[in-house]
Amino acid sequence: MASRLVLVLGDLFIPDRAPFKKLLTPGKIGQIFCLGNLTDKETYDFLRQIAPDLQIVKGNFDVDAPNLALSKVVTHGTLRIGFTHGHTIIPPGDADSLLIAARHMDVDVLLWGGTHKFEAYELEGKFFVNPGSATGAFSTGWFPDGEEPTPSFCLMDVQGDVLVLLIYLSLLVGIVAMISSWIQTSLAVPSIWLPLSERATGSLDTFIASESPVALQGVLNNIGSTGAKAVGVDPGLVVASPSKTDPDYFYTWTRDSALTFKMLIDNFIAGDASLRTEIENYISAQAILQTVSNPSGDITDGSGLGEPKLKVNSTAFTGPWGRPQRDGPALRTTALIAYSQWLLSNEGEGNVSSAIWPIISNDLNYVGQYWNQTGFDLWEEVDGSSFFTTAVQHRALVEGQTLAERIGKTCAACESQAPEVLCFLQSFWNGEFIVSNINDQSGRNGRDANSILGSIHTFDPDAACDDTTFQPCSPRALANHKAVTDSFRSIYDINSGIPKGAAIAAGRYIEDVYMGGNPWYLTTLAAAEQLYDALYQINRLGCLDIDATSLPFFRDFDPLIIAGHYSKGSAVYNNITSAVRSYADGYLSIVQKYTPSDGSLAEQYSRNDGSPLSAIDLTWSYASFLTAVARRSSVVPGSWGASAANTPPATCAGTSAPGTYAPPPINCSANASAVTVTFDVREPTVYGETVYVSGSVPELGNWDTGKALELHAYRYTSNNPLWSGTADPLPAGNKFEYKYHKTGTDGVSVTWEGGKNRVYTVPEGCAENVVQSDIWQQ
Repeated sequence: MASRLVLVLGDLFIPDRAPFKKLLTPGKIGQIFCLGNLTDKETYDFLRQIAPDLQIVKGNFDVDAPNLALSKVVTHGTLRIGFTHGHTIIPPGDADSLLIAARHMDVDVLLWGGTHKFEAYELEGKFFVNPGSATGAFSTGWFPDGEEPTPSFCLMDVQGDVLVLLIYLSLLVGIVAMISSWIQTSLAVPSIWLPLSERATGSLDTFIASESPVALQGVLNNIGSTGAKAVGVDPGLVVASPSKTDPDYFYTWTRDSALTFKMLIDNFIAGDASLRTEIENYISAQAILQTVSNPSGDITDGSGLGEPKLKVNSTAFTGPWGRPQRDGPALRTTALIAYSQWLLSNEGEGNVSSAIWPIISNDLNYVGQYWNQTGFDLWEEVDGSSFFTTAVQHRALVEGQTLAERIGKTCAACESQAPEVLCFLQSFWNGEFIVSNINDQSGRNGRDANSILGSIHTFDPDAACDDTTFQPCSPRALANHKAVTDSFRSIYDINSGIPKGAAIAAGRYIEDVYMGGNPWYLTTLAAAEQLYDALYQINRLGCLDIDATSLPFFRDFDPLIIAGHYSKGSAVYNNITSAVRSYADGYLSIVQKYTPSDGSLAEQYSRNDGSPLSAIDLTWSYASFLTAVARRSSVVPGSWGASAANTPPATCAGTSAPGTYAPPPINCSANASAVTVTFDVREPTVYGETVYVSGSVPELGNWDTGKALELHAYRYTSNNPLWSGTADPLPAGNKFEYKYHKTGTDGVSVTWEGGKNRVYTVPEGCAENVVQSDIWQQ
C-alpha cells in the first residue's frame, strides 16, 4: 500500500530560528499541516517549495491572515485527521475539551498547537498530537522557570488506516539525521502506531452486559439539571445530545424526551426505583413547557403543543424549523399514562388527577383536534401525513380513554376520534409495504424506518398479530420490515456482500442526504426490536401463521416454506423462530461492530467504514439500545388495549373534536425569582411594518424606542394578525408600564397605539414563563 509523508508543525514565530529548514528536502514531503502562527511570508514560501500541498489553519498571532480557517479536516484513506491551533481550545490543552473537539470534527486523529510543547496520547479511541513549536519559541504558562522550549515537529507516514508518527526534537540527533533520507533509509526510530478507533469486541451477550450501564448513564447524563452533560439545563428536560455545533442538538424535543422517559418509566416499573425523581422532574417540566408560547402557537387553542423543540431553559426556540410536529403530544401522553397507571395500582390516585391528568388532557385534546391536519414527520423534513405520527396518535387516544374511565374523567376526543384515526392509518398500506409519508411532496419511494419505529412504539404484548394496528408480528409489519431493510443493502459500502436474511446497517430512507446519508444506531436497533417484539407475540400466541403477505419475509430464512399454520414445538416453528432471533441478534451485532470501545453512541455511523458521525451521545440512540435489549430478554411494557381497538369503521370520516385547554398546575419547590414574559398583540399590518413593545423597565428599553423589544410575525395570518416576542427574564412581583408601537415601511417613522399606558405586574409563583395577550388599542 502506498504511503504518504505528512509534515506537521506550528507556532514558528521566529523565522531566523528555524533549524528544521536545513532538514527538509523538496520532493520528499507529500503534504504539510501548519497549525498556525506562521507569521511571515518567507517561511510560507519555503514550505510551499517543500510541498505544494500546504494546509494552514489560523493561529492567534496570524492577524494578517483573516481568511484562514480555524480548523480543517483532511482524509487519508479511512483516517480522518483534524487540525486546529490551540487558542480555540478552552481550557488550553485540556484533554476533555480536545476530546469534545475531536468528536465534533468527527476525526480519528486531532492535531493541535499553542502550547509549544510536544505531546502525543490516546483517549477514548482517538489520538491527539501536539507537534510543539518548530522554532522552540517561548510560551508563558507551559514551562517551569528556567526551562527552555525544545524545537520540535512531527512527520506522519500515513499508510491506509495506519499512521506512523516520527518525532523531531533537537536533542534527538539520530532522528534529525534520518529525516532528510527517509525515503531511502529504514531506521529504527521512536514511533507511535495509530490504528482506527478501537471498537467493542467479544460475544453479543458480553457486549450487551457492558453496554447497558453505559447506555443508561448516557441517557441520565443528558437530563437536567444534574446530568453530567446537561449543565445549565432545567430539571426534567432532556437534551437530544450535548453536541452544540455541527450539529447543534442542545435543545429539548418533545418527541425524544417522551420516548426517553417512556423507557425510563418502564425501567422504573420493572424495579429501578432510583429513576423516580427524574420522572417527577419530567412531569413538572412538561407542565411548564405546555404553557410556553412559541411559533406553533400557545395553550389557548392548544396549537403550541405541536412545537417540536424548545430551549433548555424552558423558553421558546423561535428560529426556522419544520413545525408543527404532531407526534410529541401523543408520545408524552403514552409516557405519562404508563406512570399514572402504575401509581393507581400501587399508591392510589395520589396526584394523578390533580397534577398529571391536566397535562395528559391537554395533549389528548390536541390529538383529537389536530390529528387530521398535516405536519412534519419525525425526521422533521416532510410536511404531510406520517405513519409514525398517526400510529402513536391512535394509541394515545385508546389508552387515554382507559385512564379517563379509571379516574372518573372524560375524554370525548378519545372516544370519538380513535376509530377515525385507526381508519386513516390503513391509508399508509399499499399492499406491499407501509408508505411512511402520504399527502406530501417529498417524491420519496415511501420505504422509511419511520414505519418500523411506528410498529415498535405501538407494540402491545397482549395483542395478536393484528394488521390494522400493524403489530410487530403482523403480516403487514413483517413484510414492511423486509421492504425497508432490504432497501439499504445495496447503498451502503459496509453492507456490501451481506445476503438477504442477514442483518445489515439500517438508515432512515434511501434518499437521505443529511450528513451524507448514513446508517443510524437507533434505526438499526429498531429493526432488531421489531423482531424481538414479534417473537414475543408469536411465543405468547403459541403458533406461527404465515400468509401471502408475510411469506417473502419468512422465505429469507427457509426458501421452501409455504403459507400455513405452524404450532409451537413443531419443527418449522422452532427452525423459523430460531432463525428470526438470530436475524434480530444480527442487528445488535451490527451496532456492536460499529460502537466505539467506550460504548458511546452517536446519531449515525459512516456508510463507508462505520465510524461514528454527527451528534455525539445521542439520547435517543442510548434509549433505543435499552429498549431493544429489554425486548430481547422478553421484558415488555404493559398493554395499551390494542386488541379492543383494532376494528376501523367501514368508512373513514375526516372529523376532529375541538379541544379545551388550560395551563396545568405547576409543582415547584420554590417560587420563581424571575419570569420570562411573552408579549402577544394582535394588530393588522402591511408588509414592511414591524411591531415593538416599549416600557418602563430596561428589558423593554426604558421607553427608548431604539431599545424596545421587537415582536415577530411567525404566526401572523389575515384572520389572526398576531405579533409576538419574549423579553429577558423580569423580577417576580415587578410592576411596570408598557405600550405597543410600530415602525412604518420606511423603518423610521413610529406609530404608538392609542389609550393609556398599560400596567403589568410580573406574577409571583412557580411559573417561570407566562404569556401576556393583548389587542392593539385604538
